[in-house]
Amino acid sequence: MSQILIVEDDKNMAALFEEFLKKEPYKITIVPNGQSALDALGNSSFSAVLLDLKLPDMEGFQVLKYINDKAMGCAVVVVTGQGSMGNAIEAMKLGARDFLVKPTDKNRLVTTLRNALENQELQHVVETYQKKIDLRDYCGFIGSSLPMQEVYRIIEAASSSKASVFITGESGTGKEVCAEAIHTQSQRKNKTFCAINCAAIPRDLMESEIFGHVKGAFTGANVDRDGAASRAHGGTLFLDEIGEMDFDLQTKLLRFVQTGTFMKVGGSKEISVDVRIICATNRNPMEEVQAGRFREDLYYRLHVLPIHMPPLRDRDSDIIQIAAFFLKTHVAEENKKFEEFDEDVRAIFMAYDWPGNVRQLQNVVRNIVVLNDGEVVSANLLPAPLNDITPDYVPAKIKMPTQSVLQTAIQSAPQINTASILGETPATLVRMDALERLAIENAIHVCKGSIPEVAHYLGLSAATIYRKKAVWDKDNAVH
Repeated sequence: MSQILIVEDDKNMAALFEEFLKKEPYKITIVPNGQSALDALGNSSFSAVLLDLKLPDMEGFQVLKYINDKAMGCAVVVVTGQGSMGNAIEAMKLGARDFLVKPTDKNRLVTTLRNALENQELQHVVETYQKKIDLRDYCGFIGSSLPMQEVYRIIEAASSSKASVFITGESGTGKEVCAEAIHTQSQRKNKTFCAINCAAIPRDLMESEIFGHVKGAFTGANVDRDGAASRAHGGTLFLDEIGEMDFDLQTKLLRFVQTGTFMKVGGSKEISVDVRIICATNRNPMEEVQAGRFREDLYYRLHVLPIHMPPLRDRDSDIIQIAAFFLKTHVAEENKKFEEFDEDVRAIFMAYDWPGNVRQLQNVVRNIVVLNDGEVVSANLLPAPLNDITPDYVPAKIKMPTQSVLQTAIQSAPQINTASILGETPATLVRMDALERLAIENAIHVCKGSIPEVAHYLGLSAATIYRKKAVWDKDNAVH
C-alpha cells in the first residue's frame, strides 16, 4: 500500500483531499505545516506528497527542496491556490511531478496522483535495471555486453566473500581492474590493495617482494623490509601473472594461503596477517598444472572463485563505447578537437580481432589523437594494421525479420547438400573451418547481408562474424 503525505494547513481542504482518496489503496498522513512535513519525511518513507506552497511556518518550496536534495524518491504533486506560471516552473525545477491549482475536482486529483505514482515506479524500475542489470560503467569497467554483465555479476557475488579469486584472460582484458573492483566492493575497501606482477620481478627477489626480508638476509639487504603480504594486512593481495612464479616459491605461497602465516626471508619469527588473495594469469592454469609448471594443490587452493575476462573481440558494441571513452580522454590530454568516429572507423573497430584487447584499443586511439587533428576520426587516420580492413558498415539499428519472412528467405537460400559434407572416408572429411564458413555465408544470404541478424540467429558475436568475413573477403581478393 502506498503511503501518501498531505501537507495542508487548511483543515477543511485536507479533509476534502482525504475524502477524495478514501477508496484508493493509500495510507494517508496529514500534517498542517512545513516543519511537521519535514519531521514526517525524516521518520517515514512516503510514495507521494500532496504539497501546498503557502504554509504557516515556511514556503512549500522549502519542503520540496528538502525532498529533492535528499533524493527521497517520492513523487510530489503541488496543490496550491498560488497558481502562477512562475510558481509552476519553480516547482517543476525542484522536482515536482505535477502542479494543480485549487480548487481541484476529485477526478483530476486522483488521476494526477495515480500518474505520478506510476511514473515514479517506472523510474525506480529503470534505475534498478541500469544499476543491477544493464551496468555500463562499473568500477573502472566500461561496457554492457552480455559477457561483461556476467563478470559484473560474479564481482558483486565475490566481493562479499573472503574466498580466493582466480582471474583468467588474455593480456589487456582488464584482470587488474577486475581485482581492484572486487577489493573496492568488499568490506576491505578502506584497507590496502597491494599488487605484485610476478612476471616483472626477478625470481630471486620475488620471495622478498611478497614476504619481506630481515637485515643481512642477502647481499644488499641493509635494513628490515616488509613485503606485500604485510602491507596488505586487512586488505587484498593481488598476484598478477602468477603462472610466472618459481615452483619452489609456490610451496611457500601454498603454506601462506593455508595458514595466513609466513616468515620473512632470513627471519625466524612467524608473522600472521589477514589478507585476501586474488591472482591472475593469461595462461590456461590447468594446462600449466598438467605440464608440471604450477602446483596442483596451490591451484585448487586459489581457484575457489574463478572469473574469466572476455577478450575485446567478443564484447560487441562495448568496443565502440570504450573507444569513445579513450577518444574523449586523450582529446582532453592533447588539447585536440576530435568528437567522434565515422561509420567506416566504427565498422573497422568491430571487424578487427584486437589481439592486444583493451590496451591495444587505447594505444590505437592515442596514436590517432596525437598524430592528427579534426572533428571526426576517419578511416584514413587509422594506423596499421587497421588501415587494411574494409568491412561492410555496421547497421545502427536492426529490425529483426518475422518468422514467416525468415522462413521464406531460408527456402530461397542455396540448399546445403549434406552428402557433400559428410565424408565416408578420412580423405573425404570436411574441415570444421570450411563448415563454419559455409554456415555463416549461408546465414548471411538468408539474412540479406545483415551481420547482426546473422549473429543473433547463429548465436555468435557480430564482431567474430565481421572478422571472419574480412579475412574471407581478403582471401577472395588475393585469389
